Amino acid sequence: MVLDKDLLDGIPVFLTVAEHSSFTLAAAQLGITPTAVSKAIRVLEERHGVVLFQRTTRKVALTEAGQALFSRLNPATQEIDEAIAALGQFREKPIGTLRLNMKRSACTYLVEPIVAEFRQKYPDVKLDITIDEGLTDLLEGRYDAGIRLGESVDKDMVGVRLTPDLAFHVVGSPEYFKRHGKPAKPEDLQQHDAIMYRFVTSGTFHRWEFVRSKRQFFVDLPSPVVVNNRDILINFARQGLGLAYVAQYEVERELAEGSLVPVLSEFIPKTSGLYLYFPARTQAQLKLRAFIDMVTKVRGA
Repeated sequence: MVLDKDLLDGIPVFLTVAEHSSFTLAAAQLGITPTAVSKAIRVLEERHGVVLFQRTTRKVALTEAGQALFSRLNPATQEIDEAIAALGQFREKPIGTLRLNMKRSACTYLVEPIVAEFRQKYPDVKLDITIDEGLTDLLEGRYDAGIRLGESVDKDMVGVRLTPDLAFHVVGSPEYFKRHGKPAKPEDLQQHDAIMYRFVTSGTFHRWEFVRSKRQFFVDLPSPVVVNNRDILINFARQGLGLAYVAQYEVERELAEGSLVPVLSEFIPKTSGLYLYFPARTQAQLKLRAFIDMVTKVRGA
């Protein structure tokens, strides 16, 4: 609901005069002249076509219409005063709902390890986390912040680095490599099957990037399977359906247990780390600052 600003013109003056039953005292409290007070009341009365005050040389009193208006407005102004006063708690401690948007892998890597501690330390902050493989507009989605690769963050956003630059690998299952052998150089990938990732927002494929002698190049592979979900990408690689191009943090568990094996890592350039990003207007929120302080302790940027 949008209020016509003209409807509120003169209302603070009306309430002050009604409270003090005096134009002079109202003027003193408002820091304006009695003439300005009288004019504001006259304009208010003319706008609504009713007389709000009976005036004599020694007394100011509400009319029946004025009393009816004051009776309705006075409790509302008290609620407004209380609501404004309540804003102070947002300046004093982290409070409210913190709405975050990120990929599942980033949530697993950075956020899941701190949720219990964060909730214990900041019980007045509710975490509302949306898992999104796309690149969502934070303002349109009414999110406080998001987590993405630094290269994906818009220039008009404030970015806080959460991790160092990230290592990527081509990975496959031990069973896959038993059947097809391991590629020794990027060009050998032409003889392998790839599980390709399609970006949710743009619909384009993630091209496999390599570097040799400081020269970057791409290799396009046969791709009998295409997905737009990173979890499925990794699961299919574990099942031996093909090779996948993934960030190390996405498959740390699989690498540790040996269900996925990295190859060609020496040919793959590192990419920008993960960043928490948000509109500049939100950076003063204590709930966001508290989250930043805690999440940056998980991984050293």
